Amino acid sequence: MTIQPIVRMARADDIDAYYALAGLTGGGMTNLPHDKDWLAKKLAWSEKSLSTNITAPDNEFYVLLLEDQESGKVLGTANIFSRLGAIWPFYSYKVSRVTHVSRDLERSFSTQLLHLVNDFDGATEVGGLFLHPEVRSTGLGPLLARSRYMFIARHPERFGDRVCAEIRGWTRNGISPFWEAVGKPFFGADFYDADRHNALRGNQFIADLMPRYPIYVTMLPEAAREAIGRPHDSSIPAYRMLESEGFVYDGYVDIFDGGPTLAARTADIRTIRKCKPVEGSESSLLSALERPLLATGRTADFRVGYAD
Repeated sequence: MTIQPIVRMARADDIDAYYALAGLTGGGMTNLPHDKDWLAKKLAWSEKSLSTNITAPDNEFYVLLLEDQESGKVLGTANIFSRLGAIWPFYSYKVSRVTHVSRDLERSFSTQLLHLVNDFDGATEVGGLFLHPEVRSTGLGPLLARSRYMFIARHPERFGDRVCAEIRGWTRNGISPFWEAVGKPFFGADFYDADRHNALRGNQFIADLMPRYPIYVTMLPEAAREAIGRPHDSSIPAYRMLESEGFVYDGYVDIFDGGPTLAARTADIRTIRKCKPVEGSESSLLSALERPLLATGRTADFRVGYAD
C-alpha cells in the first residue's frame, strides 16, 4: 500500500471518518468511545480551542488526524488535552512501598500501597492514539505520535511544562483483573461501562465512590497485582515510543485498569528538543530526528509530515 501521509487538525465534517475509527478500537479507549454524538462534541471542542486566542492553557482539547493525501482517507487519530484538572481533578493511583517490622516476632513485612492522587493536575496529556489496523505495519505510528509534540512545539503557550500519557492496561480475555478487584466492588459496574461513563459524563463519580484510604496491594488477587503498571499487549509499541521520547514510568497507574502513566518535562521531549525554525520561514518547524519531521502553519492550519 502506497500512502502519502500528512497529519492535520480535525474538523467538524470529519465526524463520519472519526466515528468509523472509533468503531475499530474494540473498547477500552476512554478518549475514543464509539458514540457519534460524543465524538461530534469532541470535534467541536477542538475547533473552538483552535479558534480561541490562548496565552495560557485552560481546558483546551485538540484532535489530530492522519490522512492519506492521495485518497483523502483518514487512517488514524491522536489527542492533546492542554491542562488536566481544569474542570475536575485528574485521578491516578501512585504506587508506593511500606515496611512493617515486629521486634517481638523478629519479622518484617514489605508491600506496595496504592494512593489515590491528583499529582498530574496542571499537566498536559497526550492520548487517544489510534491507527487503522490496515496501516499498523507501515511505520506511520511514530509520525502520528510525534505530530502531537510538533503541535506543542509550535504552540508552547497553549500547554503545560509537563506532559503525561496514560497507557491502556492489561486485560485477560477482555476482562480487566485490576478493575474487577479494585474498582468494581465500589462502583458496581463492569469495566467498559465505567470507562464509558467516565468518557461521556466525566469523573465526578470517582470522587464520590472511590475509597480514600491506601489499598494494600498484597490483599489483591494475583491477577490484579500482576496488572499494576502493565500495558495492554496492543499498547506495548506506544509505550516504547513514549520511552524513546524521554517519557518515564514512575509508579503512577490508571485507576480503572492499572495501566502505566508515563510523564516527561515538556522541554525534554526528544521531538521538541530537536525542533528548530526553518530558515526563511516564519511558520515552519523542523525536528531533526532519524527521519525528520516538518511542521507548517498554526492552529487550524497546522500540518506535519516527513521532511524527506
